[in-house]
Amino acid sequence: MKKIIKKIILICVVSFAVSNAFAQVSVSLTVGIAPPALPVYTQPECPVDGYLWQPGYWAYDNVDGYYWVPGVWVAPPDPGLYWTPAYWGYDGGHYGFYAGYWGPHVGFYGGINYGYGYGGYGYGGGRWSGGRFQYNTAVVHVNNTFIHNTYVDRTVVRNSGSRTSFNGRGGVNVRPRGQELSAMKERHVQPTAQQQSHQMAASRDRSQFAKVNHGRPAAPAMNKVDGHAYTAKGHVAPAAANHEAANRTATENAKRTGANHEAATNKSAENAKRTEANHEATANKSAENAKRTEANHEATANKSAENAKRTEANHEATANKSAENAKRTEANHQSAANKSAAENAKYAEHTAKPANHTTAPAARPVNHEAARPQEQPRPQQHATQPRPQAQPQHTAQPRPQAQPQHTAQPRPQQQPHAAQPQQHAAQPHQQAEPQHEKKG
Repeated sequence: MKKIIKKIILICVVSFAVSNAFAQVSVSLTVGIAPPALPVYTQPECPVDGYLWQPGYWAYDNVDGYYWVPGVWVAPPDPGLYWTPAYWGYDGGHYGFYAGYWGPHVGFYGGINYGYGYGGYGYGGGRWSGGRFQYNTAVVHVNNTFIHNTYVDRTVVRNSGSRTSFNGRGGVNVRPRGQELSAMKERHVQPTAQQQSHQMAASRDRSQFAKVNHGRPAAPAMNKVDGHAYTAKGHVAPAAANHEAANRTATENAKRTGANHEAATNKSAENAKRTEANHEATANKSAENAKRTEANHEATANKSAENAKRTEANHEATANKSAENAKRTEANHQSAANKSAAENAKYAEHTAKPANHTTAPAARPVNHEAARPQEQPRPQQHATQPRPQAQPQHTAQPRPQAQPQHTAQPRPQQQPHAAQPQQHAAQPHQQAEPQHEKKG
């Protein structure tokens, strides 16, 4: 129980110490056994312009222990990025593995001297310039036939002779520098798919395990991923090694092909299901559209019937309105006729009355002339009394006789001068007395 508690406390202390010392970098696994020393080997020539060197390192398998991942030339994910190698770090009796990464600067890799530009601090094997990588041929090997972007700088060469493969007590006892700490806090890019497949291929090669090769792998380096394997002296590895590498590649390709076929089959099945689902959805959509069309037709028919009813009602209302208007017109015509007849009767009555008034005075002077011889003689005393002189002009020209003009052109009663003939008719009756005196 005490041992378990001590281990838990130790793990917590290690985790705290590692997190403080190596910020932004995590331990992928811990092992209680130190990794073997680094093998000595010759670097193959760079096969492609722009490739960068990834130094070999010891990886760990939970069943078979440590195995060597050959150093190899790899393509960076983006121009301007440098590779920070993986390393092992010891702390509190355990060895933790820190995976490599890409970044704008080389970070801390435990101070391990991997060689070929990675002397324990930074990278001296080359530099980026104008989007192209320049190789320092003082520490790296390139094929000068097609790679000409090179320079020579021997100041970065470090021949420490140490083959220690881990950092910490018993190994390389160094801590990150300021520039390395800054690089550890920058944006990192994980290993590419080629780098990961390269490590997986090494894990499947039994000759790469330390318990088989005793820390001296037959193929410590390769010119590129899935390329040629090289011996420690820089020669192409025996056919067996290359054949084994080719077998590994073929096996891996077969697995990839099988996986691709399976993925394609699954994709086809998935597409078939999607197609069937689409067909079903299309059928459902068609049925739904048919229902909607039928509903629209029914609604249209109902609307047409309703419009027909409204039209019929409008026609009936129009007919009723026409009949009512005809009745009103007939009543107006009857009323107008009655009113015209009444007005014409009244007008005729009023027009006939003035004619009677104008004819009566004309008859009176004639009656007076005929009755004068029948009058009784008056006494003589009336002769002595002077009488007013008769005005013959009135007798000769009686005014009442000039009234036939009114009879010829009758006027309405509102004109008062129709009564004037009666006054003129009375005057001759008064003036007829001197004529009686002449007859006596």
